[in-house]
Amino acid sequence: MSESTVRDGGRIVQLSVSPGGVPKLPVPEARVTALGLEGDAHRSLEHHGGPERAVCLYSLERIQALRAEGHLIAPGAIGENVTVEGLDWSRVRPGTRLHLGDEVLVEITRYTIPCMNIAPVFKGGDFARVSEKKHPGDSRVYARVLQTGTIRAGDAVRLAAAPAAAARA
Repeated sequence: MSESTVRDGGRIVQLSVSPGGVPKLPVPEARVTALGLEGDAHRSLEHHGGPERAVCLYSLERIQALRAEGHLIAPGAIGENVTVEGLDWSRVRPGTRLHLGDEVLVEITRYTIPCMNIAPVFKGGDFARVSEKKHPGDSRVYARVLQTGTIRAGDAVRLAAAPAAAARA
C-alpha cells in the first residue's frame, strides 16, 4: 500500500451485527440507517445505539496489535459494527468524517467507553485496554450517519474532506 493509501483510505474488512450484546457476527453487507446497521441491536440503549452512537468502528491493525499482546480479540468481538484496515487510525477521532463504500458517510462523534461485557477477550479481563483515556489511540469510535446506504465487506473506506465550517475554525 502507498503512504497516501495508508493515511487516507483503506477498506472495510468486516461488518458485524448481533441481536444484542457481543460478539457481533459477520454479515457480507448491511444497509446503514440513521440508527446504524439494519439487523443490529443493543443490550443497553442507555450506553449504546441512538443517532450519536449509530455505528461503532475499529481498526484491524489495532486488533492485530492487541492479539500480539495475547488478547483473544477478533473483528466484532468487542462490539464494533465496521472493522476497517488501511487508515491511519490516529486520524480517526471525533469530528472526522469517513466515506464507507460508495454511499455511506459517517462522522465520528466520540470514543467508546469499554465495559465489562468485553472482558472475556482480554488477557486478565483487562477491558480497559481499549480505553482512550488509558491507552490513547487504541479505542473504538462511535459515529453518526450523515448519509445512509448499503455497505459491503471489501468496500473502500476513506477520510472525507473536512466540512467548510470546520476547515475555517
